Amino acid sequence: MADLDLAFECVDARPDPYAAAPTLVFKLRITESSGLRVNAIALRCQLRIEPQRRAYGEAESQLLADLFGGRERWGETLRPLQFATISVMVPRFTGSTEVEVPVPCSYDLEVAASKYFAALGEGEIPFLLMFSGTVFTGEGVRQIPWDLETRHHLPVSAWRELMNRYFPGTGWLRLGNDTLAALQRFKSERALATWDDVMAALLKEVRG
Repeated sequence: MADLDLAFECVDARPDPYAAAPTLVFKLRITESSGLRVNAIALRCQLRIEPQRRAYGEAESQLLADLFGGRERWGETLRPLQFATISVMVPRFTGSTEVEVPVPCSYDLEVAASKYFAALGEGEIPFLLMFSGTVFTGEGVRQIPWDLETRHHLPVSAWRELMNRYFPGTGWLRLGNDTLAALQRFKSERALATWDDVMAALLKEVRG
């Protein structure tokens, strides 16, 4: 029985212009070099962000302090962030094929990955893609080796394009019901027109 010889490469990543919710599409090239006929792959792809693989400006560092603390601690705190785990079926191929992996995205700033993305001004987002799953070949069933992985750098501009398409010029914060009720009372008492006005008024009071 021939040994399975798989390799993965991420050749592209882009916003999906037709998805109902914010979605990034990662295009994978899968190569099987031993000559086995691959009937199908039940593939699991885990995506992680590797923040230690890029540099940061001063403004970015300030916004990232909530995630990683001050820069003097980054040697200990700048660790990978979980982004998503996605399952896809890869159809039959021999040699190589390409498959798209759609990844739903959140703009909830309570989520660590979203908070990280929102803090970046420019440059690229370093991703690590790791693979597992089951390969169905003409000679039986094989497991994908645990150490198969690839990297991809997504431009920050692509992330901003995606979010601006669904949430132009805005962001999201999740608040408790009691906090929302208190903010509603504050808004009514001050006759403020928008929630932006509420936040601006509160910040002005805090800053004196």
